[in-house]
Amino acid sequence: MLIAGASLAGLRTAEALRDAGFGGRITLVGDEPHPPYDRPPLSKQVLSGWVGADQTELPALRAVDADWRLGAAAADLDLAGRSVGLADGARIAFDQLVIATGARARPWPVAAEAALDGVFVLRTRGDAAALRARLAARPGRVVVIGAGFTGCEVASSCIDAGLPVTVVEATGAPLLRALGDTIGAFAADLQGAHGVDLRTGVAVAGFEDDGTGRLAVVVLGDGARVEATVAVVCLGAAPNVEWLAGSGLAAGPQGLLCDSACRALDTAGQPVAGVFGAGDVVRIEHPRFPGEPLRTEHWGAACEQAAVAGANILRADPDLRRIDALPAFWSMQFGACLKLAGAPERADATVLLQGSVESGRFVVGYGRGDRLVAVATVNQAHWLSFYEAQIRAGAAFPPTYRRVDAPISPQKELAS
Repeated sequence: MLIAGASLAGLRTAEALRDAGFGGRITLVGDEPHPPYDRPPLSKQVLSGWVGADQTELPALRAVDADWRLGAAAADLDLAGRSVGLADGARIAFDQLVIATGARARPWPVAAEAALDGVFVLRTRGDAAALRARLAARPGRVVVIGAGFTGCEVASSCIDAGLPVTVVEATGAPLLRALGDTIGAFAADLQGAHGVDLRTGVAVAGFEDDGTGRLAVVVLGDGARVEATVAVVCLGAAPNVEWLAGSGLAAGPQGLLCDSACRALDTAGQPVAGVFGAGDVVRIEHPRFPGEPLRTEHWGAACEQAAVAGANILRADPDLRRIDALPAFWSMQFGACLKLAGAPERADATVLLQGSVESGRFVVGYGRGDRLVAVATVNQAHWLSFYEAQIRAGAAFPPTYRRVDAPISPQKELAS
């Protein structure tokens, strides 16, 4: 049994296999030299200095008795020969394979500028340690490029540290692509209230150095020039699928395609015997959200996919376990707690369900047609389980049931 990927999804898959009674040999291959560690704290507690990057190791839920091959990335897959080649030249045969190679931060696209001293991405333990060290040295200004979840959390950590921050976002507001206008407007106001220099509706045109290879200026598309010695590029993550090229699996820039049983699919859309996927590298056919497969880069999704894959390795139709949990995510930024359940990317409209944006305590619902498909809470996390049950039950959108602290005239809006 070979698991390609030794992070959260890989570890949890190995544990699920042992829980299911698998007594054979398990080999875990990982591109990083570290044992599995937790990524969410990297943009929060680690950047804030509460814990060191080397203090984020994942706790093992049980002993897995595995052969760990760390520091050697998977380089190619030979399905016919049932083997995986590693970057160090080794080749490992397998009878069954779980692909859990995760994703990597998208770098700044101009290589020479990306290599400047002071330009960072944030994805790995090493990234977090290097960025934390630079922030602790009190740079003059930090520019965060991209106002998705990671970008907003990085900016929040910088503000907590008393550092001046400029956030540059190409859309009209932070979190707009992920969560729409209502939360986007709230996030923009929140950043402004905490002293962030927020520039929206503009892209970064490039970086300039000081003549010695160190970042000095971030040039914006509108011609503005922001002097800074640190820039954090937060442009999302790319699934690690390049090693699957030519393998016959349905893998591309959006990830490895898997069915709801976490079985990897071939280019004809058929499950490949003995090959499964889990974690940030996959996009899944989710039975609760038909249509385009979902790539859900969240902690809970990786754990569920690992559990499903691990269980199904020892099962066959019709007893296969299927993905069932709602995608879920949380973020702490600028003192606000944001939690999400469901698939807002499926929505074509939103509505304010409870509270008010002005109070900083509210709930936003996301609908597709006449069905509630997602909900986001801001400082109202105790309501999340109620709305999760509504989504599971196929509740109407806009909701017809009575709600505590409901807006007097909830306005349905088109989703962004």
